Amino acid sequence: MRGFVGVLRAAAAGPEAVSARFRERFDFGGREVASWFPGHMAKGLRQMRASLRRADCLIEVHDARIPLSGRNPMLQEALGIRPHVLVLNKMDLADPRRQPTVLEHLNQQGCSHVVFTDCQCNGNIKKIVPLVAKLVDNSPRYHRAESTAYSILVIGVPNVGKSSLINSLRRLHLRKGKATAVGGEPGITKAVLTRIQVCEKPLMYLVDTPGVLPPKLGDVETGMKLALCGAIHDHLVGEDIMADYLLYTLNKQQQFRYVQRYGLSEACDNIEHVLRHVALTLGRTQKVKVLTGTGNVNVTMLNYPSAAYEFLRDFRAGRLGKVTLD
Repeated sequence: MRGFVGVLRAAAAGPEAVSARFRERFDFGGREVASWFPGHMAKGLRQMRASLRRADCLIEVHDARIPLSGRNPMLQEALGIRPHVLVLNKMDLADPRRQPTVLEHLNQQGCSHVVFTDCQCNGNIKKIVPLVAKLVDNSPRYHRAESTAYSILVIGVPNVGKSSLINSLRRLHLRKGKATAVGGEPGITKAVLTRIQVCEKPLMYLVDTPGVLPPKLGDVETGMKLALCGAIHDHLVGEDIMADYLLYTLNKQQQFRYVQRYGLSEACDNIEHVLRHVALTLGRTQKVKVLTGTGNVNVTMLNYPSAAYEFLRDFRAGRLGKVTLD
């Protein structure tokens, strides 16, 4: 614990005192993040483009921990032709101190209507329907003036909470339960669904869509951030390098909650050392058969892959602090 206090004192003394102990940059070792663009994404993207003709507004849902780098440029191409609201979900897991800077960057990119939400228990959900109605009323209806109902297309990359947002709006405005499946893994929504009513006054329908990634990610670091937030399956990237990049990021941002959680004496830049403490703290072990001269012996060893998975899980659940990766 004295080591942990020492780190906190160093942080109070100034960022240079802490950052000097850690890596200045992350070495990806020439790795590339595997592209993940399964058939349902390609089909969904075609259906989404066709659905744009009937949409009055687009709600783009994204993860508040990656508000800038994780947005799909293919989706952004379509945003200019319709009113657009950017919902940054999972705000309970992101660093609230970054919000002003994030809003400034998004405003420079042309995103002037941004709502931070936590679909489980956040009051900001109430802002979405009135904002959408206002934007639609102040814009052309694209030859749909005869229709009094609002038709809204919900888009975004995988596992950012699009279905959760729709279900939350239904609970809030209609007092009804789930209309679309949700899950903690990317790829739950496989196809563009039928319209789902979320409000009576005004009459508003939302259309859930599958999460769509670009067929080829722009750079490996963007892919790593998407993977850490669950938009890409872990095994396509590798839990080992994801855990190491997470440790690098936590240290860079002086987020040292992992020190206390896993019983380290001080903050550390060695992922193997950290995972050893994760395995010891959470009891992640495995039986290994060892061949000796006198016969087979079962030896209990620390399970490092399982420890890496738990390290990532703790980050995704917010147990390592509120972190914005951008």
